[in-house]
Amino acid sequence: MSNSANPVVVGVDGSEASLGAVRWAAAEARRRNVPLKLVHALDEASLGYPQPMPVHVDLASLARQRGHRILHAASDAARAAESDVDIQRSLRKEQVGAALLDESRAAAVLVLGTPPVRFLGRFLAGSVTIALAAHAECPVAVVRPHVADDEPPAEGPVVVGVDASPTSDEAIAAAFDAASRRGAPLVAVHAWDDSYLGALFEETRWTLDRPAIEERERELLAQRLAGWQEKYPDVAVERIVVRGTPADRLLDHAEGAQLIVVGSRGRGGFAGMVLGSTSQSLITFALCPLLIVRQG
Repeated sequence: MSNSANPVVVGVDGSEASLGAVRWAAAEARRRNVPLKLVHALDEASLGYPQPMPVHVDLASLARQRGHRILHAASDAARAAESDVDIQRSLRKEQVGAALLDESRAAAVLVLGTPPVRFLGRFLAGSVTIALAAHAECPVAVVRPHVADDEPPAEGPVVVGVDASPTSDEAIAAAFDAASRRGAPLVAVHAWDDSYLGALFEETRWTLDRPAIEERERELLAQRLAGWQEKYPDVAVERIVVRGTPADRLLDHAEGAQLIVVGSRGRGGFAGMVLGSTSQSLITFALCPLLIVRQG
C-alpha cells in the first residue's frame, strides 16, 4: 500500500460512536487500498485559562496523554476490524472543526461518527458535523449505528439520489464506485414533486398530465445514468422514479441500504455553513451511513 495515497481520515474522540466510525473507515480504507488516518483534536487553546496558574501545564499534558490513549484505542479497533490496513495517527492542537477541515484537503474521504441519540424520533447531529459535511474539501461520510448499538450495515444496496443539478454527476460517480468496490447493487432514486404545480393548476381548473410528467422524469434519470453502466458493468442498477420530496423518498430506501450517496452544494463560511435540505434531513433521520459529495 502506498503511503502517498490520499488516506481515509476519521475523527476520533473516544466515544463508542467514533469507534464505530473507525471500524467503518478501516473497511473503506481497505476497499480503496489507501491508509487510514486517525485524527484527535485537543483544542489546547481551551486549556490556556488561566495561564498563570501552574495547573495550566498539567491540564495540557493530561489532555495530550488522554489524546494518545484515545488514538491507541482507535488504532486497536481499526486493526481488529481490518488487520492489513496501514494506520496513521495524528494529534492536532486545533479545535476539532478546524483540524478536520484541514485534514479534508488531502483526504480521499472524511468519516464522522454520530451517536444514536434520539429527540422526538430524530438523531441529533452536532454543528461541527453539519459544517464539515457542507464545507470539507473531500466527500464526507456520516456513520451511525443502524439500530440500537449495532454496527452500520455491511449488506444491501448503495442508494444514490439523482436530480437535474450538476451535483448529481459527482454523486452518481461516487455511488457507482462505492457499489463496485462493495460488490453491491445500486439503486438510483429520482423523486419529483408536483405539489406546487398541482396547487396552481387547481386554481385554473387545469389538470396535470402526471403520466407525461413521469415519463419525462424517467427520461431525465436515464440521461443522468447514461454511460455509467457501461463504465461499471459489474454493478446491477435499479432505477426508481417516484413522486415526493427527495429526502422522503431516499429515507424510504435507507432501512435496507448499506450506504446512501447524495450531492450537495455547500456554501458560505465555515462558521455559518448551510447544507441543502435533503442532506440535512438524511443526516438527521437516515439509519445507514451517508456519503455527501460536494460539487467540485
